[in-house]
Amino acid sequence: MKGVRFSWMTLVVTGAVAAASCGKPSAPPKAPVPVTVTTAVRGEAPYTVTANGMVEPVQAVSVQSQVGGVLTTVRFREGDDVLAGQVLFEVDPIPYRAAMQQARAVLARDQAQYESARRDADRYAALAQKDFVTKSQADQATANAAALKAVVQADQANVETAQFNLDNATIRAPVSGKTGSLLVRQGNLVRPGAPTPLVVINQINPILVRFAVPERELQMVQRYSQKGALRATARPGAGTGAGIVGTLSFVDNGVDTTTGTVTLKARFENNEHLLWPGQFVPVSLELYRQADAVLVPTEAIQTGQDGPFVFFIDAKGMAQVQQVETGRQVGVLTVVDKGLKGGERVVVDGQSRLTVGAKVEVKDAAKAADARVAVPAPAKP
Repeated sequence: MKGVRFSWMTLVVTGAVAAASCGKPSAPPKAPVPVTVTTAVRGEAPYTVTANGMVEPVQAVSVQSQVGGVLTTVRFREGDDVLAGQVLFEVDPIPYRAAMQQARAVLARDQAQYESARRDADRYAALAQKDFVTKSQADQATANAAALKAVVQADQANVETAQFNLDNATIRAPVSGKTGSLLVRQGNLVRPGAPTPLVVINQINPILVRFAVPERELQMVQRYSQKGALRATARPGAGTGAGIVGTLSFVDNGVDTTTGTVTLKARFENNEHLLWPGQFVPVSLELYRQADAVLVPTEAIQTGQDGPFVFFIDAKGMAQVQQVETGRQVGVLTVVDKGLKGGERVVVDGQSRLTVGAKVEVKDAAKAADARVAVPAPAKP
C-alpha cells in the first residue's frame, strides 16, 4: 500500500512539473542588427606620395632704380597686376636729359675735328708721294686723325651711357606679376644699390609648390617621370579646399643629408589665384595607377587577433567574416590585396554589434558608384 501511495505521489509531482514546463514562455528570436553596407568595387587605385608643400612664385623680382634722383611719379597701385615692360616709376629726368645733350654736343664737335684731320691725313699722304712734304709730316697727320677717331669713339660711348641713364629714369616692370607693398614713396630720393627695393613683383600665374619626399621614393619618381608628366594635386585652405591639379616640374640633384629627403617642385597654372606665395598646402604626387584593384571604404576594415577582416552579408542576409590582406589607402578607400574579389556587400557601420551568422537589417545601402567617386580621375595630357 505504501508503494502504491508513493507511485501516486510521484505521478502527481511529475504532472505538476510537466504542467509548469508547458506553461513557461520560450525566448523570443533575436532582432536583426541594423547595419550600413556598401559594395566592394574594382577600379583604378592611384599610388600617391603625400607631403606638406610651400607655395613660391616662379619669379620674385625686387625692383630697384639704376639711377639716382628724386622719385617724381608712381604709375601703379599696390597689389596691381602688371605686365613686363609696363612703366612703374619715373625718376626726375632733367639732369640725365641735360647730360645726354652735352654728350651729343661733344660727340658732334669731336666728329667734325676727326673728319678734318682725316682729310688732312689723306692730303699729306698724297703730297708725300710727290715729295712736296716730308714723310714725317704725313705720318704726323695720320697720327692726329687716328687720335681724334679714338676721341670720337669715346664720345659715342659717353652718349650711350647718357642714353642708358635717361632711359632708366623711367623704371619698367622686368616681369609680369603681382606687385606687393610700395616700399619707397613718391618724392623720396632713390639711388642705385639701395638696401630697400622700390617694390617686389611676384609671378604667381603660373606658380610653384615646393615639397620634399623621402629618398626611398626617389627611384620611383625618376622611373615614372620618364614615362610622362606626373600629376600633382595641391589643396589650399589647410587641405579643405578644392584640389588644384598641376605637374611635377623639378627634381633636385641631391638628397638632403640632414633630413633624408629630396626636394621636388610642381607647377600649377593658378588661374584663379588660389595658391599664394608663402602658403603651406598639402600636396599629393601620383606616380602610377594600379588597374583592377579591389577597393572598400576604410571604415569597413576591422582588426582582430588573426589580422584585418571585414563583415560581409551573404545571400541569406546574414553577417559573415572574411579575413583580408590590405594595401595602401586611396582617399577614403583601402586597397584589398587578398580576401575579396569585388561585388561583396561589406559592412561599413554597425560592426560592433555583429556576430557570425547574425541576421542584419540594411539601413543604408551605399552604391558602388559612390565609392568610385573617391578615386581621383587621371590627369589630362
